Amino acid sequence: MRLLGTLLIGIVLGYAALAALLFVFQSRFIYFPEIGRQDRATPAQLRLPYEDVRITTTDGENLHGWFVPAAQARAAVLFFHGNAGSIVHRLDWLPMFQQLRLSVLLVDYRGFGASTGSPSEAGTHVDAEAAWRFLTETRGIPAGRIVVMGESLGGAVAARLAARVHPAALVLHSAFTSAPDLAADLYPFLPARLLTRFDYNTLDAVMKLRCPLLVAHSPGDEIVPVAHGRRLHDAATVDKQWLELAGGHNDGFLFMRAEWINAFDAFMRRHLPAGSG
Repeated sequence: MRLLGTLLIGIVLGYAALAALLFVFQSRFIYFPEIGRQDRATPAQLRLPYEDVRITTTDGENLHGWFVPAAQARAAVLFFHGNAGSIVHRLDWLPMFQQLRLSVLLVDYRGFGASTGSPSEAGTHVDAEAAWRFLTETRGIPAGRIVVMGESLGGAVAARLAARVHPAALVLHSAFTSAPDLAADLYPFLPARLLTRFDYNTLDAVMKLRCPLLVAHSPGDEIVPVAHGRRLHDAATVDKQWLELAGGHNDGFLFMRAEWINAFDAFMRRHLPAGSG
C-alpha cells in the first residue's frame, strides 16, 4: 500500500508539474520565431519583383515585410502567417497570388524574421493594424480592394483585424476557433482551458464580420481539427464559402490543386470591384 501511495503521489506531482510548465512557458509552445531564422530566401528566387518594406507600429516596433506587386493587380492581399517561421517560408503562396493578379503584403510579426521586439498576443494585433495602415495610407490602396488573409494563428490575427476595418473579404486557412479551444483539443489530459493565458478568439471576431468570408480547411489537418473551420464558417452571418482542402496542417495549401485556385478565384471575382486597382 505504501508503494502504491508513493506511486500515486508521484503521478499527481508529475501532472501538476506538467500543468505548471504549460502555464508558465506556454508562449514558447505558441510562438516559434526561431525556425529557419538564418534563411535568406526572397521573392527574387522566384524571379518576382518585390519591395522590401519596414513598418513602424504605434508602440515603436519595426516590422519587416515584402510587398510583391502583381501586373494589372485587381486587389491586394494582406497576408498573416502562422506561429512558426517567417515570411521566407511563405514564398510558395506567391505564384498563386501572381496567377490571380493579386499583389500581396507579407509581414512578420514582432520577434519574427527581421522584425524587432518579442511576440505577444496584443503585439500581433498591433502589428496587424500597422500593416493595414501601410496598405491603406502609405500605399494608398482602397480598403475595398484589400483581402485580409490568415493561416493558422494568422487566421486569428486576420479575423480580428477584418472585424475592425472594412476589407473586401476575409480568407481563413486552417484557422482555429480560439486558443483555449485548440489547447483543449491538443492537451485533453490537462485542464487546458483554465491554463491557457492566450485568447486569440477567432470565433468571436468572425461573428462580428461585415465582409464576405472564405474558410479553407482540410479534414486531414492533424493540428487544428477541421471542426474548428466548420464552426467558424457556420458562425458567420455574412456571405460565406467553405473550401475543403486535403493533406496535413502544413501542406494543405490553396496553391496545390487547380480546383482550389479556381474556387479561390471565383470567390475573389464575386467580391472584388470590377477592373484593376
